[in-house]
Amino acid sequence: CGIPVIIPSIDMIEIGAGGGSIARIDNLGLMKVGPLSAGSQPGPACYGRGGENPTVTDADLVLGLLDAGNFLGGEMALDLDGARAAIDRVAGPLGIDTEEAALGIYQVVGESMAAAARAHATDRGIDYRGMPVLAFGGAGPVHACYVAELLDSDTVIFPPMASVLSAFGTLVTPLRLDLARGSVGALDWDRAEQVIGEMAADASRALSEAGCPLDELRFTHAADIRYAGQQNEVSVDLDREIIENRNLAGVREAFEAAYELQYGLRLPDMEIEIVAWRLSAHGPEVQRDSVVSLGVDPSHAKGERKVRLQAGLLSAPVYDRGPLAAGQRISGPAIIEERETTIILLPGWRAQVNDNGCIIARREG
Repeated sequence: CGIPVIIPSIDMIEIGAGGGSIARIDNLGLMKVGPLSAGSQPGPACYGRGGENPTVTDADLVLGLLDAGNFLGGEMALDLDGARAAIDRVAGPLGIDTEEAALGIYQVVGESMAAAARAHATDRGIDYRGMPVLAFGGAGPVHACYVAELLDSDTVIFPPMASVLSAFGTLVTPLRLDLARGSVGALDWDRAEQVIGEMAADASRALSEAGCPLDELRFTHAADIRYAGQQNEVSVDLDREIIENRNLAGVREAFEAAYELQYGLRLPDMEIEIVAWRLSAHGPEVQRDSVVSLGVDPSHAKGERKVRLQAGLLSAPVYDRGPLAAGQRISGPAIIEERETTIILLPGWRAQVNDNGCIIARREG
């Protein structure tokens, strides 16, 4: 019915391009990748689970970026012939060979990711050029260097556990519950104490049921405040002492500082009014350390693999990520494999292993 609802949110976009994204030829005879996906069932054709459509993972396999015999650490064999047959479904109409079509899929999905990043940054007035790229997800590290080149970035960060980075973040995020209660009008301290007390009780009960010890709970407070008569409000963090001491001057100073930061001015002659009180209940801190075991001495490549890239057919050394030593340098083209993902270093890129286990790739020249 067109009623605006204001809730806390994270500004992010989804681009519908990943390992399962399906490639096709559109009505104009152009190659498109996504947003339709093969998902996990049946998945890419190379999974051997009945999928027939060409996907990004099939293209990566045909290009040699993935090892058919070492997917998921060797637990899942990939069907190279099935991948080639699927890629031929777009290669035939275009009159090109299988490898050219696979390279086209690789390039198109990279362009899609880069275009989404450009649009997102431009809409917000951000100059994305030169910003580091963080590669995560199963397919992200395979394509990150190429996307970085398209974005004029010279740095890519490959963190440990890149393929499960989001899941790891969820597991190590402390319990937190955010509550808000509307209270429109001039500041009424009695009403404020009532509302904040109700939220604290509700939050304590909810987090206790989630297994959080009550003696480890802590609360932070905020309020949505605006100048009287305005339509939009500013969310302002408030120290507990300001509320306990019923310090109206402290509330106004916190609001006007936040308002000035956002709008560049203060209106000292205007009354302020409260729109809502907010309370955040925080559980105990969670241990975030993810100890990465690094090799003592630089490890050697375990072999080589032919890969098809824009520069043509190249031979790339293949490394296991686990034995890499802190400070070890690897020059592209190169492949660094781990159980859940594969890092592709393109020609002109050089990577170094940090002490924290991150692999930092930088474009030379």
